[in-house]
Amino acid sequence: MTPVKGIIFDFGGTIDNCGDHWAVVIREAYASLPVEELPLELFCKGYVFAERELARVRHILPEHDFRVMMEIKARLELEELVRLGAPIKQGDIPAFAAQIAGYTDRHARECVEKARPALDYLASKYPMVLVSNFYGNIESVLVEYDLRKYFPTVIESAVVGVRKPDPAIFMLGVDALGLRPEEVLVVGDSISKDIVPARSLGCETAWIEGRPWFYEEAKTAPGRRIVELSELEQLY
Repeated sequence: MTPVKGIIFDFGGTIDNCGDHWAVVIREAYASLPVEELPLELFCKGYVFAERELARVRHILPEHDFRVMMEIKARLELEELVRLGAPIKQGDIPAFAAQIAGYTDRHARECVEKARPALDYLASKYPMVLVSNFYGNIESVLVEYDLRKYFPTVIESAVVGVRKPDPAIFMLGVDALGLRPEEVLVVGDSISKDIVPARSLGCETAWIEGRPWFYEEAKTAPGRRIVELSELEQLY
């Protein structure tokens, strides 16, 4: 096996959510609202609608921080849920969106601090690049959470025009490191969007296994499997 000489990190789910799919934590945030529990299928329709809407229309601007981003996303979800007949009043959307954003921001900050010792250790040994499907504001979020220092190069889908699972976005990261794919470790939480495309290039991979998307079947990723980023300190 070729020794690892550089690392590519995913962001969403991997660093900011302890390996969990964000839908899981957002549903927990919904549970804190003063409304009856939404059926899972209905919640997922709102979640998917907002993700597609954010990819279609530029609701999120480069200067938006994580909390503002999540408030916009929550508002889109809630508006769609109201349209679908959820027991939510139109007038409650602004307050509910702010509450969901606060919940997710606090959670993200906890996960970032949990990840920080591993990032400190790995950044002291390897050059690192961030490769993320994001909304055009990843720079603002990284600065806000004091993560920019770990990643001299940041490759964001909304900026480069390539999205995971296209392996080309990972190749941009490999090129930025100035290494061969087999010399690069890719760390991510998604088997289909991180692990499979990275391995198709010949990269080594480490899958952080958290709570998956609700309808995703249990799977085992090729390559290394970890449950916390701290495990990378012993492995590399």
